[in-house]
Amino acid sequence: MKSAKGKRPSESAVETRYLIMPHQANPQGTAFGGVIVAWIDMVAAMAAQRHCGKEVVTAGIDSLAFKEPIRIGDHVALKATVNYVSRSSMEVGVQVVREDPYTGQKVMATTAFLTFVALDENKKPTPAPPVVPETDDEKQRYENAKLRVQARKELLKKMR
Repeated sequence: MKSAKGKRPSESAVETRYLIMPHQANPQGTAFGGVIVAWIDMVAAMAAQRHCGKEVVTAGIDSLAFKEPIRIGDHVALKATVNYVSRSSMEVGVQVVREDPYTGQKVMATTAFLTFVALDENKKPTPAPPVVPETDDEKQRYENAKLRVQARKELLKKMR
């Protein structure tokens, strides 16, 4: 249910699954990072679009950490959630979980934070509805995202 003040993260979250095939892997049998990054960008864009109800563009991949390899035959589950909204920009967090299809064992393989900008019909930045965190986890993700946004802004100031 949409709040008058914004949208809950659960309303726009996106989950999807893939199977790693041989053409998506290197000679060692592990997934190409670029394949995983493309899936991350796609699922994050869908969450941002669902959140704002508008076209979005990727403004940046703010952090990406490959924690565990994903091998041919593994199932890959991706979950994207809008963590924070400024005016027109949204931070989306993505978790990539590797799952062994035979044992069901799950391992966090990759995490990422991306920034998307909502666009109007003229392809110009336009306001996005605020995110309204409800659960303790959502509230923690919101506060952490706020810190990351502030840190990025401060870093950009220092680099100019």
